[in-house]
Amino acid sequence: MLRYQNGDRAAFAQLVRRHQGPLYNFALRQVRIGQVAEDVVQEAFVRVVQNATDFKHEARFTTWVYTITRNLCIDQLRKRALRKHPSLDESKSDDGGDGPTLGEQTADPRASVERDATGIELKERILRAVDTLPDEQREVFLMREVSNLPFKEIAEITGVPENTVKSRMRYALERLQEALSEYEDYARALR
Repeated sequence: MLRYQNGDRAAFAQLVRRHQGPLYNFALRQVRIGQVAEDVVQEAFVRVVQNATDFKHEARFTTWVYTITRNLCIDQLRKRALRKHPSLDESKSDDGGDGPTLGEQTADPRASVERDATGIELKERILRAVDTLPDEQREVFLMREVSNLPFKEIAEITGVPENTVKSRMRYALERLQEALSEYEDYARALR
């Protein structure tokens, strides 16, 4: 960011390349619509450009850009909540994933059809379980598990104490464990 503030335009492109994917994944899991997540990330980078001179390096760039993205996601969710009808753009299958599915990651290539089906079912169940978490818990869970952010940075982004972030994570994990308890034997078999 310092290089960009000093006039190095290529530095901004590097920032975009480094952060665009993780920010998109974070936004997608917040707003749950691929196109809206893309718009949020694009707007976040527009705000980075607009406010580059205000960035004082007191916090990490990652913290700053995640805070911007989080606030834009909250704005989008508020706008959607005000609508009386569901968005026509929203698709339950719009997960934006380019990587392998959880079933592909965990299934043995020689696995039975039943095991493959269980892996696919488990992935869908995990996504549904994460979607049912309260907003504060889901936000912390995604920042920690998907974006791999430390608790301290999540606290800075969300503006709550670090212990509150840890509590939200613990509650999220407890809810997910309860929601996915029927898959305990399946998980043990994969170890």
